[in-house]
Amino acid sequence: MKKTLLMLITLLSFTTVVNAQFEGSKQIFESPKLKDAIKIHKLVAILPFEVKISYRKQPKSFNAEANRDQEQSMSKSIQASMYTFLLRKRADYTVEFQDVDKTNILLKKAGMLGKLDEYTRDEVAKVLGVDAVIGGKFETEQTKTEAGAIASAVIFGGFGGKSGTGTMFLTLNNGGDGELLWRFFKTMDDNIMSSTDDMVERMMRKISRNFPYKS
Repeated sequence: MKKTLLMLITLLSFTTVVNAQFEGSKQIFESPKLKDAIKIHKLVAILPFEVKISYRKQPKSFNAEANRDQEQSMSKSIQASMYTFLLRKRADYTVEFQDVDKTNILLKKAGMLGKLDEYTRDEVAKVLGVDAVIGGKFETEQTKTEAGAIASAVIFGGFGGKSGTGTMFLTLNNGGDGELLWRFFKTMDDNIMSSTDDMVERMMRKISRNFPYKS
């Protein structure tokens, strides 16, 4: 009993580490042309994210169609969360960000929505009427079942347990020629207790000092 209690106390002491989503490696690329290019940017669009959800051990109840629906839903959720974050901090940036609803409507009218990998970034920027585009990719590999993650959350006093791993990519491409100006890469732990808004909030706080349009 004492050994079990000691183990539980030890586990609880690490809740902060377990709950941290951004303990992995970080990489940032900046083009030599970045500073000159962003000086003339006024309007920037945030594209729907490319999302890939996979499982280390595929659940027995796995449904490919439902998984695709979840990926598509999360794609727009991350896009919307990032727009909300940037909108709240608009005074901190040197550009305006296009409303994501307008972005998606224009992409849909042009037949690009869901097919962005078939077009160059300058083609996308031209359709949207923006000076640059922010794109992104989120990949997650689930390592626990949701029930297992919830059980961990109970053990850890409601802080949530690690349920998977993931990688987040952010890119900024110039609208005129489509050239890559900036790229951010981060590995993270995925946590069932964290919403998409929380994930984006943490990510943006991490990169805020390196975000190209920071005034």
